[in-house]
Amino acid sequence: MSLSLEPRTTPLVMGVVNVTPDSFSDGGQWFEPEAALAHGRELLEQGADILDVGGESTRPGAERPSVEEELRRVLPVVRELAGLGAVVSVDTMRAEVAARAVEAGAAVINDVSGGLADPEMAAVAASAAVPFIAMHWRGHSRDMQDKAVYADVAAEVCAELTVRVEQLQAQGIARENLVLDPGFGFSKLAAHNWSLLRHLDQVVGLGLPVLVGTSRKTFLGRLGVPEGGPPRPPLERDTATAATSLYAAQAGVWCVRVHDVPTTLDALRVAAAVSEAP
Repeated sequence: MSLSLEPRTTPLVMGVVNVTPDSFSDGGQWFEPEAALAHGRELLEQGADILDVGGESTRPGAERPSVEEELRRVLPVVRELAGLGAVVSVDTMRAEVAARAVEAGAAVINDVSGGLADPEMAAVAASAAVPFIAMHWRGHSRDMQDKAVYADVAAEVCAELTVRVEQLQAQGIARENLVLDPGFGFSKLAAHNWSLLRHLDQVVGLGLPVLVGTSRKTFLGRLGVPEGGPPRPPLERDTATAATSLYAAQAGVWCVRVHDVPTTLDALRVAAAVSEAP
């Protein structure tokens, strides 16, 4: 199933289907294929426009699974959800996983490394001719927070994404198939995330569709928590996530990636109602 990247007045909603045992956001409760499929169907019923299926945790410090293990986790879920008529995105940094997932029915490749982690990824995405989501990335989960150093985070993210777009186009990916993700939480501390959110219009101003993924990130869990205290658990961050989705909609993003679809849909309906009011 194809997916339009045309500008939108209200962002699409991408629902997260983690097929991992160690996800920060849900503790691996959808790890087994049947549980992941049930969760995907539930997200569709709740109104998700896209289902993002991933088999590798990208939380800080996470170890990577083998290619074989990632394929084992992802392919059955992609195949079944696509068979239901869902628009499925595969969340992977590996070219082989992306290629096999597209063969199984995935309509989007969502690479948090923007094609940097696997030198074959750009060729796969170019050949598949499906939307390719390129995130701002400075390194793998094991040490990415060591690289969270910025003088002007929004300007530097935009500059690095611009270079990446040029490289991906040179490797054969059509510009009309590119989507940008500023990479909230990846090689970014809390202050960087807030500044990036405030200046999200700069990323949108690059002229390509933008995906925002703030959902349940740690910086949201620190809201209202005394300094030095532990952040609120991920499942208690959905209201804050919906607030960031509202802000992202006002900035003109194409899509928001969330774990809890109903709260974000409500926030986006509020944004739409206000914009349409006389």
